[in-house]
Amino acid sequence: MYDVIVVGGGHAGIEACLAPARIGKKTLLVTSHFENVGSLPCNTSIGGPAKGIIVREIDALGGQMGKTADATYLQMKMLNTAKGPGVQSLRAQADKKAYPRYMQNILKQQENLDIVEGMVEDLMIEDDTVKGVILDNGEVYGGKTVILTTGTYLKAEILVGDQKTPSGPDQERQSLFLSDKLRELGFRIQRLKTGTPPRVEINSVDYTKTQLQPGTDEPLAFSYETTKFIPIEEQTPCYLTYTNETTHQIIRDNLSKCSMYSGIVKGIGPRYCPSIEDKIVKFSDKPQHQIFLEPESKEMNTIYVQGFSTSMPHDIQEKMIRTIPGLEDCVILKYAYAIEYDAIDPLQLWPSLETKVIKNLFTAGQINGTSGYEEAAAQGLIAGINATKKLDNEDPLVLKRNEAYIGVMIDDLVTKGTKEPYRMLTSRAEYRLLLRHDNADERLRTYGHDAHLVSDEVYQAYLDKMDHIHDEIERLESIRFTPKSEVNDVLEALGSSRLSEGISAKALLQRPEMDYQKLKPFIGETTLTPEEEKRVTILIKYKGYIDKAQRQVEKVKKMEEKQIPSDINYDDVLNLSLEAKQKLSQIKPITIAQASRISGINPADISVLLIYLKQHY
Repeated sequence: MYDVIVVGGGHAGIEACLAPARIGKKTLLVTSHFENVGSLPCNTSIGGPAKGIIVREIDALGGQMGKTADATYLQMKMLNTAKGPGVQSLRAQADKKAYPRYMQNILKQQENLDIVEGMVEDLMIEDDTVKGVILDNGEVYGGKTVILTTGTYLKAEILVGDQKTPSGPDQERQSLFLSDKLRELGFRIQRLKTGTPPRVEINSVDYTKTQLQPGTDEPLAFSYETTKFIPIEEQTPCYLTYTNETTHQIIRDNLSKCSMYSGIVKGIGPRYCPSIEDKIVKFSDKPQHQIFLEPESKEMNTIYVQGFSTSMPHDIQEKMIRTIPGLEDCVILKYAYAIEYDAIDPLQLWPSLETKVIKNLFTAGQINGTSGYEEAAAQGLIAGINATKKLDNEDPLVLKRNEAYIGVMIDDLVTKGTKEPYRMLTSRAEYRLLLRHDNADERLRTYGHDAHLVSDEVYQAYLDKMDHIHDEIERLESIRFTPKSEVNDVLEALGSSRLSEGISAKALLQRPEMDYQKLKPFIGETTLTPEEEKRVTILIKYKGYIDKAQRQVEKVKKMEEKQIPSDINYDDVLNLSLEAKQKLSQIKPITIAQASRISGINPADISVLLIYLKQHY
């Protein structure tokens, strides 16, 4: 009998099985082929806008994704550096071969973790509680909790042109019966779609017709524990090119031949990562679209054509791609395709990611309607933590919207649901200035330590770091400059006004033109790391905005803390609108704040509910 059984070895499954095993629970991972564990079937990048911050949060909680990305990347880049810290995010070009190999070695060495190759096609259920899994070969494994991380494999079908082929990603076996079993158990199943672009031979590209896209020349990492960095000159460059009117005309002339517009697609595709034909139709006013050419691995001769996802027939793909500058003579090694798969309605999940339908059954990743490796890994980690907490009769870890992008994502899923593959965006977070790349440890390290995924040594290093940062802010407050100070020469060179009265170094750092590096010659030597210096600068420069965001958090804190009893019958709440009764009964929010975020619930409904709770509980 296992404490935790994890089904699926993708990015969600990896975190879901490592967390309980590291905590000390007897864990089983069931995956169809171990050699595919941690694979990168689509884009070989880790991170990106908002997603990079999710990876930092995974690391702060004690997860693995960030460490593996840091150990295997081809290129590391900080995005949105011209904008404020609330939207800056890290993106790594991962190595398609090295990344999964590293992950597989981590799993092989992990204590308390067994690995079985096989396909789970049924669940053992007693009294609406999961008791284990049944493989397609008849093998049975008992488990106190089960986490489903089946990715895009449930009844998966590959789509190219007007052809549908039953298959998982990259011609892998799909799961034929598990989604039917879930439907029989009472789960609402929806059909979703995603896709992947073609890969071309690396030496068949004319790079002189493209724009070089290097990494960032700084020591950057997802993990707070990473100390080794690849110099910029040793990183692999990417390249930028564009579609044009000729490309667009070929697509328009052949729309009826692609899966999306031929009528064979049943699933709903990702709005924020559309196919190239979808872009041409929906953004017909755009004369061109960006196409990034990204090497997949040092061990492969393939270029990933990012931004060119399509389900056109192969002969049309050939014509389309050769209209793009630099790709006129390219050799296609792998054609693009779309893939449809089954997913559950995430409204049937508690914020812990345990299902409302079956007790002790958790789900994480694309089965919950999300897209992306990072969103999947984050859910896997939370599901893994909460499965162990369920076993130990502890309250689940539920991150708030002001604490993590992970909290925003899960709250969106379980409160609002999704009818298309959900992608994390900075615009989804109302407190994004609080959810920055630099401060994921400050937000989440304590949770990771309390969950026994962050060691005492690592946690103490974090505490020491925070002491350094706050001590430096106090020191800068104590350092004074007079109108006769030499710092005036620097201010004048920056186009800033000279000092007319005494001012602290902290106040001087608040000026938009001034940064910590320019101030260094006037404040004496410190032992701060570059990352600590950046944090000091952000906390000082953006203090007013951060304080304002914190005040907004305090305003809704009472609603976040106001629990709704699980035994409430909304039909008994007089003057509650019919839609509110239906939505509240279906979603079963656990706090007043969550109830207020449900679509169709208005402030009057919340007022009525609060009065009822005060009178009856």
